[in-house]
Amino acid sequence: MTKKVVEIGSGAKNNVRGRPFEPGNKMGRGRPKGSRNKTNPGQVLLDEYAVPITGKCLSLAMQGDRSAMRLCMERISPARHGARIQMNLPTIKTAADLDKAAEKVTQAIRRGKITPTEGVIVMDILEKRSNIIEKVQSVSRIERIEAILGVAGLPQAA
Repeated sequence: MTKKVVEIGSGAKNNVRGRPFEPGNKMGRGRPKGSRNKTNPGQVLLDEYAVPITGKCLSLAMQGDRSAMRLCMERISPARHGARIQMNLPTIKTAADLDKAAEKVTQAIRRGKITPTEGVIVMDILEKRSNIIEKVQSVSRIERIEAILGVAGLPQAA
């Protein structure tokens, strides 16, 4: 394997492995989409004995082994990350609808139905929806103003 020397804009030389790439892909089309990584022998062995290992871990947990208990509980009830947030929010078409939706999110946080972090995520989504509504309304206003100016014979903005 040889290293190529590439000149950088300031005239300095730098050894860069694999750059610049040769034009064209001489090895084929590349890795197919959805293809999985190669499994190593350890993973194959673990897959083969997964059921008996799980049974042993459960029996140790039932005998009071704290490490086994922790391991089982982490698998049975993992920490929530990116879980689906289920809420009944009104259809949002106007700023008034956004206000009602934000109030429902606040109530859900206060009642403990969703976590504050989940509430922040939903409120960010509502804020983005608010930005879209504002832009649509602004474009509509500008079009109406331009129509009025066109009827009055005044020059329109380019």
